[in-house]
Amino acid sequence: MLNVLRERHSVRHYEDRDIEPEIIEQLKEAVLRAPSSRGLHPWRFVFVTDRALLEALSHSKANYAGFVAGARLAVAICADENISDVWIEDCAIAGIILQLAATSLGLGSCWVQIRGRSDASGQSAEQRVRETLGLDDELRVDAVISLGYARQTRPSVPAEELHWEQIIELPGGLT
Repeated sequence: MLNVLRERHSVRHYEDRDIEPEIIEQLKEAVLRAPSSRGLHPWRFVFVTDRALLEALSHSKANYAGFVAGARLAVAICADENISDVWIEDCAIAGIILQLAATSLGLGSCWVQIRGRSDASGQSAEQRVRETLGLDDELRVDAVISLGYARQTRPSVPAEELHWEQIIELPGGLT
């Protein structure tokens, strides 16, 4: 697990290469195995490989989504907020499970925040994604994850460069 965490980083440039169907099936299994509060599973996952839809999703928010057009897969992470009051947290957990599974399968990925964002015209990014994908208005859209084979890789951050000061040590240690 630590090796996957070390390898994972945001990838915005992808090879012009399709993702094999069996890998997509493994990604589907991974998100469905994500934990959710009280086992309510409020999330819904929309797997998108259609190039026209990927292009449309790349315009779902004003900034930092253009790279979705170059991905070979995007997953919209949605939820029915009436099922769980912690749907945002459940979606975030499923999103990182998806990204870690993708890394373990040799793919790169990048999180595109949708909830609380707008497109270039000022329209809600959530509404734009719902319209693009033909989703019900009751579904909330937390994020879109772009995926594909990374055009280039980069080394992981060395452990000594991590922000260790963000760990708060209590007096007396862990006892």
